[in-house]
Amino acid sequence: MHDYSARPDLLKGRVILVTGAGRGIGATAAKTFAAYGATVLLLGKTEDNLSRVYDAIEAAGHPQAAVIPFNLETALPHQYDELAAMIEAEFGKLDGVLHNASIIGPRTPLEQLSGDNFMRVMQVNVNAMFMLTSTLLPLLKLSADASVVFTSSSVGRKGRAYWGAYAVSKFATEGLMQVLADEIDGIASVRANSVNPGATRTDMRAQAYPGENPQNNPLPEAIMPVYLYLMGPDSTGVNGQAFDAQ
Repeated sequence: MHDYSARPDLLKGRVILVTGAGRGIGATAAKTFAAYGATVLLLGKTEDNLSRVYDAIEAAGHPQAAVIPFNLETALPHQYDELAAMIEAEFGKLDGVLHNASIIGPRTPLEQLSGDNFMRVMQVNVNAMFMLTSTLLPLLKLSADASVVFTSSSVGRKGRAYWGAYAVSKFATEGLMQVLADEIDGIASVRANSVNPGATRTDMRAQAYPGENPQNNPLPEAIMPVYLYLMGPDSTGVNGQAFDAQ
């Protein structure tokens, strides 16, 4: 999938929600989806960041995006219901969700990891992702061809020391994807897969590896082929798979 070449109108007419759309891989994915014709719903907690992505999409002449300020750490169940109702009222359906938002939390031995820090990472990376998925599933089922893409990590496939709550949350992400994929297999026009982005030049990567030279890692733009493949119709029928972007 690394050399996948998307046709210019690949996502034309599609409505795609991207979480953590304000910066990093989320911002790049949102702008890329828009460039291929999608109406992108930019969800994140920092409105200024989302507005910058919105402005970039607007300036490029792509379909008008929508800014959705939403704090995954503090959101209550009724807010997810309101979000789904708003999307249905405004757009009538949803063709894709990219679960991109997550936090690293402290990189420390489990023995020294506080319960509060563990639960905060699980809240954002797992609980909120579950709430969003379950609440938006009826809207995704209204689409003729919908895709849910979960963001994993190499430490969500094989645990490594000091990756603490983040690694555990990414194992849970793979598990949620697999359960959902098995449930919808053959009974809904929705598919679910995961992507491990790999080392990418983002603020989050720099936070995790402060000693690393970021110039050695590819920009988020370089890993977009797999995201386009999974969001577009060429991946119809591909379900329950774990992909690597690099």
